[in-house]
Amino acid sequence: MAGNGVGVQIPLSPPKTQNRKEETYLALQVNLMKRPRKFALLHEMKFRNVSHTNLRLDDVFDRIKDFMTADPGRAYNLFIGTDAQVHRGYTKFITSITIHRLGNGAWFCYRQVIIPREIKSLQEKLSKETQLSQEIAAYFDGAKRETLEDIVIPHIYHGSNFEFYVDIDAGTDEVENKTSKYVAEMVGRVEAMGLSARVKPEAVGASAVSNRYTKTPYRGSVMPAFG
Repeated sequence: MAGNGVGVQIPLSPPKTQNRKEETYLALQVNLMKRPRKFALLHEMKFRNVSHTNLRLDDVFDRIKDFMTADPGRAYNLFIGTDAQVHRGYTKFITSITIHRLGNGAWFCYRQVIIPREIKSLQEKLSKETQLSQEIAAYFDGAKRETLEDIVIPHIYHGSNFEFYVDIDAGTDEVENKTSKYVAEMVGRVEAMGLSARVKPEAVGASAVSNRYTKTPYRGSVMPAFG
C-alpha cells in the first residue's frame, strides 16, 4: 500500500507441492481415460419393448396369447432370434421374441446379455447367439406351444395357422455369408430340441429385429478401474 513502504506479495501460482498433487491427479485421470472400461457380466431374464419393461417370460407369454386371441383367424409365426455386436471392451447380445400376424402387424420384446470381452471369433459369437436363443426357446415347451395352437385351430380351415421358429444369424450362401460353414451345426442344435430353425434370409428374428438394438452402446454397470 502507498505510504508505508511495505510491498504486499501476492502469490501468482500455488505452492509446488499443490502443483505436484494436481499433476499426479491429472496424469491419473488421463491414464484412466486411456484404459478400456471393464464391464460386468450381465445376463438379463427380463424383457422390454417401447411400451413395457421388466417383462417376465410368463408376462411375455400372456401378451402373445392376447395378441393371437384378438384375431384368431389369422396365420401366426412366433420366432426367437439373437444377434450380437462387438463394442470396445464387451460384446452385446440381443435376444428378441416376436409374434408376427402375417400381413397384419406384430408384437415383440427383447432382452440383452453383456459379455465383458470382445468376442472376435465368428464361430464363438454365432455359437453364443444360438445358445441364448435356445435358452429362451426352451421356455416355449410343448404345452405352451399347444396352448397357442389351440387359439387358431378352430379357424384352421379358413387360413389360420401357427408356426414356431428359432432364427439363426447365419446363411448358406458361401459368397455372402462367412458363417455358412457353421450353419449345419447350429441348425442341428436347434433341431435336437425338436424345434424348427430358419437361416438367412428368412431368419428375420436375428437379422432384423435383434440387430436393431445391438448397435446401441451399453450404459450399465462398469467394474472398478482399480485393482
